[in-house]
Amino acid sequence: MQRMAFMIRLKPEKIPEYKDLHANAWPGILKQISACNIRNYTIFLRQPENLLVGVYEYHGDDHDADMARMGEDPETRKWWALTDPCQMPLESAGPGEWWSPLEEVFHHD
Repeated sequence: MQRMAFMIRLKPEKIPEYKDLHANAWPGILKQISACNIRNYTIFLRQPENLLVGVYEYHGDDHDADMARMGEDPETRKWWALTDPCQMPLESAGPGEWWSPLEEVFHHD
């Protein structure tokens, strides 16, 4: 199991829309997340900076392959067409990077 964490900025005018989408997440999206070996997935919002932090446990063997499979799912692509316009990459994001990965520096069970 790997713990993963990512960060992105949320557009201030999109906060209510983004919260509503996630309060009513589509069953197919939740099923796809689980099918791609993601467990205990949480997204946190830090205001007033409007930072989203996504944290999850990955229980598979090939994270890149599972993320590619998720990206190929038609329902996921429809979901991202709604959520992506709410977000904007961090200023420090690398080329082609959307959600920026975070380095784990401490964990305690």
